[in-house]
Amino acid sequence: MNRLTASIAASGLACFALLYAPQPVLPQIAAEYGLGPGGASLAMSAATLALAVVVVPVAMLSERVGRRPVIVISVLLAGVLGVVLPFAPDYDVFLVLRMLQGVAAAGVPAASMAYLADELDKSRLGAAMGAMIAGNSVGGMLGRLLSGTTADWLGWRGSILLSGVVGLVAALVVVFFLPRAQAAPKRAPRGMKAALKDPVLLSLYVVSVLMVGAFVSFYNVAGFQLTGPSWLESLVFVFYAFGSTSAAFAGRLADRLGRGRVLLMTIGVVAVGTLASLLWVPLGLAVVTAGFFASHAIASSWVGARAPSNARGHASGLYLCGFYVGSSVGGTSGSTAYGEWGWGGLVLVIIGWLALAAMLVQNSRARVMRESTGEIAVLPSLGRSGVPVSMPTETERVSAGTSTTIANGSGPPS
Repeated sequence: MNRLTASIAASGLACFALLYAPQPVLPQIAAEYGLGPGGASLAMSAATLALAVVVVPVAMLSERVGRRPVIVISVLLAGVLGVVLPFAPDYDVFLVLRMLQGVAAAGVPAASMAYLADELDKSRLGAAMGAMIAGNSVGGMLGRLLSGTTADWLGWRGSILLSGVVGLVAALVVVFFLPRAQAAPKRAPRGMKAALKDPVLLSLYVVSVLMVGAFVSFYNVAGFQLTGPSWLESLVFVFYAFGSTSAAFAGRLADRLGRGRVLLMTIGVVAVGTLASLLWVPLGLAVVTAGFFASHAIASSWVGARAPSNARGHASGLYLCGFYVGSSVGGTSGSTAYGEWGWGGLVLVIIGWLALAAMLVQNSRARVMRESTGEIAVLPSLGRSGVPVSMPTETERVSAGTSTTIANGSGPPS
């Protein structure tokens, strides 16, 4: 891992440690303020929904001022707010600070994907995205473990403060080691239009909503479902280590076998873990975590490879907007479903989300195949189809998991 990739991974570590530190102490927050699972989950949703709202404008800003300044300023502000957060006098102020933290943190996910796509060639992009997602998973695990394992001794406020200090230290590492960009951001007034025009990209945005909604729902309610001291319950977040490993592995595998094909496999892994949680919750969470981070690594790299060069920042922003809408709205919806129908009801809801995600990925694979054979245009006008203006590259055909050669009827595609 080079300095660029390591620094981006460190920024994700800081951002996710700060964003998700309150998650394991939601039961304590609920007890202090007299809240149910859905109400307590607002401590998570306030930050992620605010991030979702501003991530696209911040991504567009990064097209103008550069990726590095946006990443550095964002991670520093998020770290400072992480230290201030536990001193909130009541729940309303706590939620306001969480919203501000989400706004501050938006620059890290908004600019990181496009930063890597600008600086690296497509043959190395999948592995780099995998390393970035691995940093995210380590950050999410570290923030949760720090707050969850220390809450019994420090109280939930002290445990969140500890996570905030660690996040701020990681932010300072980014400031000093993130290299200056070698490639200037692509500035084009029609970048957003291009990011919204491609049906494959639109499908990937929705897939991000569904997948992260399922994932966050499980961890939002894990503390309510499991019994025991806080430090013991928080050990389920060690499963994030599986996510770190699976994301890096899936990125390399997708570069060889095709993103669409491997993405379907990882969605299947999440579905298996969801059903396994009915037998034993920790087992299910371990499998779900590995599958989720693998799917996120693949989908995000597919967005970077598929988007036109002038729309990478916009496409990355839209993907991440979907990601954090799923984290906030999906996470709260899943938590509410758990409060109403229990763990079995939550599992049924999530299986439905995963089935829809798989359908969207399969349709995207089929579309790229049709593009490669000349049946439809790569980026057709609304309501039109015909001979493509330009054929998909080999990278894009591999991204869908389809043949890297055009079928001519003389034999099956590879």
